[in-house]
Amino acid sequence: MVLKLLILGGTSEANRLAECVGADSRFAGTLSLAGRTEAPRLTKLPTRVGGFGGAEGLAEYLRAGGFDVLVDATHPFAQQISANAQSAASAVRIPLIAFSRPPWQPIAGDRWTNAGSLIAAAAALPREPSRVFLTVGRQSLIPFAVQPQHHYVIRVIDPPEIPAAMVNIEVVAGRGPFEIDAEIALLRAHRIDWLVTKNSGGKAASAKLAAARALGIPVILVEQPGRESARLASVEAVLGELERHRGILAKRSV
Repeated sequence: MVLKLLILGGTSEANRLAECVGADSRFAGTLSLAGRTEAPRLTKLPTRVGGFGGAEGLAEYLRAGGFDVLVDATHPFAQQISANAQSAASAVRIPLIAFSRPPWQPIAGDRWTNAGSLIAAAAALPREPSRVFLTVGRQSLIPFAVQPQHHYVIRVIDPPEIPAAMVNIEVVAGRGPFEIDAEIALLRAHRIDWLVTKNSGGKAASAKLAAARALGIPVILVEQPGRESARLASVEAVLGELERHRGILAKRSV
């Protein structure tokens, strides 16, 4: 019995899951990417790029493809696609396996402020002009336009659209994983006073937090949004759940 699954990806962990699935004869997988990154990292798994047209479009794709399981391995902050995945899996009556890496947790030496939203993160910055390292994604800059007195160093994968009010900016291109020593050098070179980032968890982007800790730089972290469905926290756990569903389907087909 071969389990046919669709993986909604967009993270390094989703790519690793796709590589594992592609190398395992028990599974036949397709990886789906939203297409927000101009040059996404591709795996050996068959890959589609682009949206589905909401929950109904995703449900129709699942029906037409005869998928047995849907895996939501999207970014922890991709709320809309996760909601669509839950609705589509329910409509097609197939299992949804939701995976999300756990958020980062502070350790000794961290100077963290948690913010419930991007707007709250912008409001948490000081009033006096500061140099801010901003790593929240190219589509999440608008809330910081209310604090135009700061000098922002923005790290993105693809060129962002800069709000008109943000006149003091530098754009740094970069894609993780990052090394701690390189992050320390970057923070020093740009004389950074504050780091603002989303608490997306994972190893690929955690080096900036270690660098901020080493330099005593305060960090504002946007908290992960709540999710309706329970979520697994590792690729290994997802693979185990996939095998469980494969066993269930195998028994039904006997």
